[in-house]
Amino acid sequence: MTKPRLLIADDHRMFRQGLRELIERKTEFAVVGEASTGREALAQVDALRPDIMLLDIQMPDLDGVAVARQLAQTHPEVKLIMLTMYRHDQHVIEAIKAGVQAYLLKDADAEELIDVIQRVHRGEAALDPSITARVFSEIRRANSTPPADEQLTPREHAIIQLLAEGHDNRTIAARLHLSEKTVGNRMSEIFQKLGVTNRTQAAMVAIQRGLVPAPGGDRLP
Repeated sequence: MTKPRLLIADDHRMFRQGLRELIERKTEFAVVGEASTGREALAQVDALRPDIMLLDIQMPDLDGVAVARQLAQTHPEVKLIMLTMYRHDQHVIEAIKAGVQAYLLKDADAEELIDVIQRVHRGEAALDPSITARVFSEIRRANSTPPADEQLTPREHAIIQLLAEGHDNRTIAARLHLSEKTVGNRMSEIFQKLGVTNRTQAAMVAIQRGLVPAPGGDRLP
């Protein structure tokens, strides 16, 4: 069985080496390459075609958000996990808008990092628990657009609510008594209606537009 392919992009060599050793020792993923700059990361994706890339937000010549924006156009199949020391909410929001599936602080423990990689590989959204609530709070404060129905059906509303709570397709299917295939098909229709490409973006846009309550909060007024 082919191992999932992973690329590490970070300008600190020792950090890259530590991640490689951890991932290869603790997971089924194969680390197929490393990059130390943004442009090198883009070239490595072209050459190596990884399934997932761990991406630092601050790198020489092209930052992580700019890399994510380019990959959303050229390689949307690559799943991106942003690793950073920055806790600023705007950085998280910009990363999600750029197409990042997960945003994890570098001081997270090894088990949490491995869990996020595995969840993203399964197609789930994943944000560091210490910043999720603040990000959703910032989204609510920044939003000035009245709620819009976006022509979502009641079933799609139920799906997007469970997605925003962080559930995977299997759990959503069980909660709503649907097949996983049906949930996957409905998810694709929701993405199209919201104009997004992944689950993390879908959750953010749905909360911004008042389509669902944010976790731990009410709908936007």
